[in-house]
Amino acid sequence: MFLDAVGRDVTPVQYAVMRMLQERPGIDQVTLAREVALDTSTTADIAARLEAKGWVERRLLPRRQRSLVLTDEGQAVLARLIPGIRQLNSSILEPLSPDERVQFMALLRKFVRLNNAQSRAPLQAARAED
Repeated sequence: MFLDAVGRDVTPVQYAVMRMLQERPGIDQVTLAREVALDTSTTADIAARLEAKGWVERRLLPRRQRSLVLTDEGQAVLARLIPGIRQLNSSILEPLSPDERVQFMALLRKFVRLNNAQSRAPLQAARAED
């Protein structure tokens, strides 16, 4: 479904990383990993791939940390993807009534919260309860 909506240039995980960088420019890789529920080595690999595409810039911080920002090209790629993602979200939820959509989203949040501890990279407590 995701590939049909946005094509093959970006994976769902890369999209999640890029959206987080859009929301929090300059975030460090360790915090980014926690925010998108990935381990740090996977996050570093994704950041390197996005940097190689010219979509992300990694900057060295003190204590060997790296901050990440979307480049102008990365921002443009994300802007092109968002309409497809919105359409995908709408098509997934469209068969449900408004009340069912609310219930579905509440159940998804509950599922994440109840299963968070079993994840390889659990979401932070504050994010899991959103």
